[in-house]
Formats: sequence, structure tokens, C-alpha cells
Amino acid sequence: MASDSRQVLVMTEVDDPTADMVIAELNKRDVPLIRFDSSDFPTSLTVAANINGRQGWRGRLRTPTREVELAAVRSLYFRRPNDFDFAHLEPQAARFAAAQARFGLGGLLADLPGCRYVNHPNAIADAEYKPVQLSTATAVGMRVPPTIITNDPAEARAFAHDVGRIIYKPLYIGVHDLDGEPASIWVREVHEEEMDDSIAGTMHLFQARCDKASDLRVTVIGDEVFCVKIFSEDPELLDWRYDYEHLSYSVVEPPAELVDGMRAYMKQFNLVFGCFDFAVPRDGTPIFLECNPNGQWGWLEEETGLPMTAALANLLERGTR
Repeated sequence: MASDSRQVLVMTEVDDPTADMVIAELNKRDVPLIRFDSSDFPTSLTVAANINGRQGWRGRLRTPTREVELAAVRSLYFRRPNDFDFAHLEPQAARFAAAQARFGLGGLLADLPGCRYVNHPNAIADAEYKPVQLSTATAVGMRVPPTIITNDPAEARAFAHDVGRIIYKPLYIGVHDLDGEPASIWVREVHEEEMDDSIAGTMHLFQARCDKASDLRVTVIGDEVFCVKIFSEDPELLDWRYDYEHLSYSVVEPPAELVDGMRAYMKQFNLVFGCFDFAVPRDGTPIFLECNPNGQWGWLEEETGLPMTAALANLLERGTR
């Protein structure tokens, strides 16, 4: 039974099974919480706060059914909120209103006194840059694949010629539609002869393809580390997200030096939660691919029984204590 009356905020979209798991766990513990989304503002979300020379921000956040004092927030789970919704305004006014909301509401939520952030939205934003991910991983002693980021077709072709088998990986995956339908941009192998002058149109990330035997998905939640080996029936499968039906999972102990590297990486970005992906090549030394500071883990708990929901709920329930 929770004795702390301070609220947990869960900021995410309506359809988020990962957040649902955490909320269900917090409800079992009688931890008071409020769930809301950026797209609720301003239709059903109201915020008012003031500051003076003697204290920081004081005020309230209100939904149609709940309300919380900003100074009484113990933790914020910044999970997967939507963009602000100002579709009812003409485009220029909508852009202005969204900017005011981002820097006003977003600024208040980024400055909650005594709050545990999982993770802080600014830390998430910093940690999503793949160039910085790769350089940070290298700096803390993790192995990374040879990589080029460029909009120069000649440099890209030279890289492919020198490295051999390479893959293309999007630098960021936001909202992407194809013929009006949501679509994914997958990691895929590319060949030197495919690398035409269209590369000049924007930045591209090309990377040496790992000759891997399996993958590791390592979820770090506070002080706890949950490591799962992912094995595919298809040895040529580039990305295990292509084909969940033909994957198998086993819980493994990560090498101590890898854990040290991940902890140093998270400290660098001021993260308390992160989902790390590694390729495990034939020689056995894991190769860092990326770290998602806001990743999903629910299906791994279902497959392995690892108590990741409880670990994340523990972080939110404890707050900064």
C-alpha cells in the first residue's frame, strides 16, 4: 500500500500497451496517478502556474477527472505523447499556438520540483541523435560498427567499396505516411550500384553489416539490468522487428564490461531508463547498434517473465527518494 500521496504523471497517447502495463502495476499498489497526452491540450487539459521571488513554480494541472499540484508530482513517465492538436486553427496560427504550448506547458513539465523523470524529455531529445549515440558508445568503451553519415554520393560509394556489405538505417523515425497510410522505414542492405545521386538530397546513415549470430536487447531500468538474447531462424534477418513469429528468446547475463559501458553511457545522457540493442557477431563481442531512451519492453516480459514492469513502477513509485 502506497503511503506517499504525491502523484505520478504518465504522459502518453491513448493507445500505449507499454504504459498500460505500468499503470496497472501502479494501480495495484494504490499509487495515485494521472494519465494525459499533449493532444489533450487545450481541449481537456488546463494548466496554471505562477512564480515569485521566494519560491519556484506553483500551480495545478487539470484533466476532466483529475487535478494535481505541480509541486506534488513525485515522478513523470514521459512515455510517448502525441503532438499538440491545433487542427482547428489555420496553419500559421496553429504553428504559433503549438510553439507556445511546447515552450509553456512543456517548459513547466520539464521543471517540476523534486520530480523523478523517466526519462526527462530534454534527456530523451539529446539521446535520440544517432551520431551522438555512436560517439558516446565509443567513448565509454563499447564496440560500434564502421559508419558513415553523409549526403555526398561519392563518399557513400567509397565507403561501400571499402567496407563491403553495408546497410542503410534512418537517422530518425517520426511520423511517416505512404499513400495516406502509416508506414515504417526499415533497416535494409544496400549495394554500391544502388547508391545514386539521390543521396545528395538529405543526410543518410550507412553502416557495415554485422555478420551476427544473434542479437541482445538489454533494458536498463534504474539499477536493474535485464538482458535477453534474441535468435532468429533466418540467419540473414537484418532487423528482428521484421518477423516476430520466427524469433526465440533466452535470458542471459551480460558481460560485466558491457554493463559498465551502458551505465557510463546512461550517465552521460542523464538517463534512468534505456533499451540497448547489440548485434552479437561470430566472435562473441557485442556490437552497439543503438539505445532507445524511450523504448518498449512489454513483449519481452511476456516472453521471458522478467519483471520489467515492476522495476519501472518501482522507479516511479519511489520518485527521488
